[in-house]
Amino acid sequence: MLARHNLPQVEAYYDGQMNSEQPQFSKHAFGAQFVEVQVDPNFGEVRVTRFTGVFGVGRVLNQKTARSQIMSGIIMGIGMALMEDTVFDPHMGQIVNANLGEYHVPVNADIPEIEVYFVPEEDPHVNPIGVKGIGEIGITGTAAAVANAVYHATGRRIRNLPITPDKVM
Repeated sequence: MLARHNLPQVEAYYDGQMNSEQPQFSKHAFGAQFVEVQVDPNFGEVRVTRFTGVFGVGRVLNQKTARSQIMSGIIMGIGMALMEDTVFDPHMGQIVNANLGEYHVPVNADIPEIEVYFVPEEDPHVNPIGVKGIGEIGITGTAAAVANAVYHATGRRIRNLPITPDKVM
């Protein structure tokens, strides 16, 4: 990246002091997720068929890793929405599905093609480089977007995750 921009190095310093303009500005990443689902009317099975996410994350230093980070968050969010469920023994309080044989997570067949777009932005207030954190922004709205898509497809508002066929029917 430095070679592409003919720079010998990148440096940023922070003295730990907040200046008077900092509280005026939001320095967070933002995103919007758009989901299309298909719901089997006989069995109540929900499948995500399309997913598009658009994110404002400041300056993106590496498109490939940023896109991968967002996509992995989206996949985790789809899993949270449709299949991941920790079951506790009501008497002992222990997790009874503490292995991947019983704790369901999404696999390739469960995930559609995911489109990720970044809104180009130059934010001089966030830090000298203009980058923002993208660690969890992909997962943040995903489960809600899936739940809203299920509502629009079925008319049923499901507020407890995961969205399983018994809740859809």
